Amino acid sequence: MMKKILAGALLLASTPILAHDVNTDSCDVDLNAGVKITTNSIEFSKNGESLYQIVGRDGLIVDGEAIMLSSSQAALVQDYSNSIRAVVPEVKSIAIEGIALATEGVNLAFNELLGEGNEVGAELTHELANLSNEIDNRLSVENGIEIGEDGVVGEDFFGEEFEQRIEENIERAIKNSMGSLLIAVGQEMMFSGGDMEAFETRMEDFGQRIEHQMETRGLALEQKADAICESIVAIDQLETELQNEIDALSDINIIEVSHHGKNKA
Repeated sequence: MMKKILAGALLLASTPILAHDVNTDSCDVDLNAGVKITTNSIEFSKNGESLYQIVGRDGLIVDGEAIMLSSSQAALVQDYSNSIRAVVPEVKSIAIEGIALATEGVNLAFNELLGEGNEVGAELTHELANLSNEIDNRLSVENGIEIGEDGVVGEDFFGEEFEQRIEENIERAIKNSMGSLLIAVGQEMMFSGGDMEAFETRMEDFGQRIEHQMETRGLALEQKADAICESIVAIDQLETELQNEIDALSDINIIEVSHHGKNKA
């Protein structure tokens, strides 16, 4: 029961935010090429071959050849580059806030059972802090950001490996603190007078309270996810302008966005 509650809180807080694609009620984003972002360049590649690069503020290299641009074309390339770079800290922010929300869920759960300052919550908080730092490093332009053609960041950092690490952290923390947890569960059963049905109901209510609090706190993150969606829609529109204005890019479509808008009651 405890593992289920914690896993739910953690994955609710983080997994949707760190998904390979941006899939919210308002848009679906498909990436048709790999992207590498560094401090000086943005490169798009397909099947291991470079499609084109934006170098510096507005330099354009397509199939290894530098493209001469008019002032308006150069301005468009620069706007496109700036927009892509601007969305990176937005994604990083929401990812780190997702981990912070997960940490809050952990502490709500264990503080409820074991009291403030318990070792189990402290251990998981430490592990999640390490994960947050790793996200910060992975989504750092200074270190170089690579997104594969399937939308995976690095070596599937935000995929199954991420979920597995969360589950392993929960299992280890629970295993190391089984004695304290059994005492806490015993105390909860005493409050229920030994009635197993009453105990199960109490634990379910406990889980639902945590889930409700996490969902309430997650609304702000959902709004930020919507804002990121709007940013990506704007990038897609700029890409269309690039295709229309620069012949060398006319057949290259990196981003596809289906924008549905909000469902109205």
